[in-house]
Amino acid sequence: MTTPERFFCADAARARDDAFMGTAPYGSVWVLIEYRRSWPANGFDGLALDPETKALVFSAARASRARVLLVRRHGRRRPEGSGRWAVLRHDGSGALRQRWGSWHRDQDLAQIVTALDSPGEPGRPPVVLVCAHGMHDACCAVRGRPVGGVLSERWPDLVWECTHVGGDRFAANVVVVPDGVYYGNLDARSAVTVVEEHLADRIRADHLRGYTTLYPPQQAAVAAVLGRFGPAGRHDYAVTATVRDQDGWLVRVSSRAPHARVLDVEVLARRTPARQLTCRGPASSSALVYDVTSIRDC
Repeated sequence: MTTPERFFCADAARARDDAFMGTAPYGSVWVLIEYRRSWPANGFDGLALDPETKALVFSAARASRARVLLVRRHGRRRPEGSGRWAVLRHDGSGALRQRWGSWHRDQDLAQIVTALDSPGEPGRPPVVLVCAHGMHDACCAVRGRPVGGVLSERWPDLVWECTHVGGDRFAANVVVVPDGVYYGNLDARSAVTVVEEHLADRIRADHLRGYTTLYPPQQAAVAAVLGRFGPAGRHDYAVTATVRDQDGWLVRVSSRAPHARVLDVEVLARRTPARQLTCRGPASSSALVYDVTSIRDC
């Protein structure tokens, strides 16, 4: 008997040419916890931490609608020594703030609760997260770790590997926070180009999954505008209105000077046929896809 070929969700998604515009999960606050040991499949939830401290952090993060991610530097698996934690925030108007600290004992993580209630400091460079959570999905390791390696060589102070960020089939996934920008379908070469452009405040559409401060139809609209008119700064385009009708959405996107324009973008949603979307997930699941049908000047 022949051994069945192993299924990799990212290979299947690329073969199908799965659409990824509008797939960034909504959110504007992130909690990062450096954890150098092996990551459980369910990330922070699976850590054997002091129960009281863990409950405090989880409750505060939930109240702030913050996403908690475990992070580590690429290739550094030494368990000893203090780790770092961070709270990063995007307030939706373009203000980006961070607060960092360190922890050695589990109880030190209670500092995160206080940090979630404070605005944080502006002016810090962004953090580049590469999903490399192999215990959650094999593709995150197979595709994510090489990307984490090459990006870490180029920007060692900015890049961290992290636990599950969503969209396993779009691995390698890179998230820039607190900017709130998701990129997918990356490899070592394209990741360097995308991050280099991002750090120069030029967001490219070709690997853009979406902005986390926007809802999926809005994300798709902005990505389509970037695809039509070329790279632009993170806040060069703003969604100023969204109207829902029975067929989809009409999203108004405005750009700032010197090339100010107002655009109406029509977005439709459709369900894909049922298929296996993750390496370990159910054999048949349907995904929601957002198609941009027109972009016109107002």
